[in-house]
Amino acid sequence: MQQRDIDAFQFAGQDIPWLLNHWADAAPDRAFLVWEPKDAEGRTWTYRQFVDDVEKVAAALVSRGVTLGDKVLIHAENCPEAVLAWYACARIGAVGVTTNTRSVAAEINYFATHTGCVGAITQPQFAAVVDEAVPDIGWFVVTADDSGIPASAEPVDRPHDGFDMLLEHDLPEAPRHTLDPLLPAGILFTSGTTSRPKAVVHTHGNALWAAKTGPLNIDMEEGDVYLIYLPFFHVNAQSWSIWTTLGVGGTVVMQPRFSASRFWDVIIKHSVTHISLIPFVFKAVAPQPIPEHTVKVGVFGLIMPELDDWLGMRVVAAYGMTETVIHAVRDNKFERYPRLAMGRVAPGYELLIVDPETKEITKEGEIGEIWLRGTRGIQLFLEYFDNEEANNKAFNEDGWLMTGDLVLLGPNGNLEYRDRDKDALKVGGENVSAREVEDQVRTVPGIADVAVVGKSHEMLDQVAVAFVVKADPNQDDDELATSIIDTCRQNLADFKVPRAVYFVDDFPKATLDKVAKNELRDMADAHPPV
Repeated sequence: MQQRDIDAFQFAGQDIPWLLNHWADAAPDRAFLVWEPKDAEGRTWTYRQFVDDVEKVAAALVSRGVTLGDKVLIHAENCPEAVLAWYACARIGAVGVTTNTRSVAAEINYFATHTGCVGAITQPQFAAVVDEAVPDIGWFVVTADDSGIPASAEPVDRPHDGFDMLLEHDLPEAPRHTLDPLLPAGILFTSGTTSRPKAVVHTHGNALWAAKTGPLNIDMEEGDVYLIYLPFFHVNAQSWSIWTTLGVGGTVVMQPRFSASRFWDVIIKHSVTHISLIPFVFKAVAPQPIPEHTVKVGVFGLIMPELDDWLGMRVVAAYGMTETVIHAVRDNKFERYPRLAMGRVAPGYELLIVDPETKEITKEGEIGEIWLRGTRGIQLFLEYFDNEEANNKAFNEDGWLMTGDLVLLGPNGNLEYRDRDKDALKVGGENVSAREVEDQVRTVPGIADVAVVGKSHEMLDQVAVAFVVKADPNQDDDELATSIIDTCRQNLADFKVPRAVYFVDDFPKATLDKVAKNELRDMADAHPPV
């Protein structure tokens, strides 16, 4: 008996299409996806309507040659077309590759070529950059509008179809593939702390696991409503929100992006019961009075009773990452925790807190790295696609995922978040690899050395800034800084681009002659705001 067969049997007879069809049969007229654009007319798909449209798109993809295991680039802001396309890929055993819409052509090219995408689905506002990035991709589909906003960009010259052609046809039903819970279903890219983003592979089993356990973690029940304003190309929207909602046959309300002015209006309009919270949201809605509302649970990262009192909802603690699929650490409404605690390990995962240097389990009062263990393709992601080096670095020989996240082990097993690997920045909710930015800066002539750190920012928490040692001390600072910023803008998404360049003669050093980035962060914060 093979281990893979044992793992797959945990969801025997089930996959993502099975889950959709279950609710289309059990609650065909219940709303599944509610589209709530800013200025355009919205639309609601019942479970039956959504499955019917997924079948249409799936058949159209098959007619374009998409088959089992093929990768499809989905480069779009939140919109119904992106969701339909992703689930249509899952229906035929293909893989939806969802990518950050703030990426530049060089990054999109890497995403598509690394995964071997056979076609692309995008929006008018991104058609030109996707065309530039992947000129030889097999086929090209463009939506009619930009998430409810009429298209302002000119159509690309290359042959392409409108998304409506994927829905309006009389093609035969897509063939059914052999059901396999460990079949890849989606790829998300995560920066982590390496120089190139890693392609995280999620399986059908990962989605089923999230659908089974997500509702228990955040107290979600049949008929509840989850509001999504975080981007679909992140695990929060795809798994924490949609897969959790699918687990209870609930409703997803999707906005193109976060809107402070419409936040409470949309919640009240659709009787929203669950939302995801990040620090940016707190800052954006702080000036507004809190109305009477229907939200039961806001999913955050820490226990902070003052948030419950302010927002009038239970703010739950939940920790996870793209690689853990769903919440791997969470609180429990039947337990009590100290302020700023993260909760405890979620059912289905094993957890250790380990000293990063000695690899020994930490004792109470010590800081260590979170290690998690579960079945790959079920509780944990399947693999980093075509990146054996990254896979070997992420997992040790005993199967523990070494997350890079540091916590304080407190009394009674309580965990308090301390910091991630210092080379990982968090810019307005986006992960940024300092190493990736540094590698771009090093391509600029005249750079002797560079160190990128996060500088505190009022709205985004952090922004990237670069400390640079010049090769020629006489080179003009302004000219070199401009060249650095321009190079980064051409090759990196805008949120990764340094907001400022600071020139130094040398870097402060820590033990083993490493750059003391903690001192550089203090130096950055001493400079004027950017």
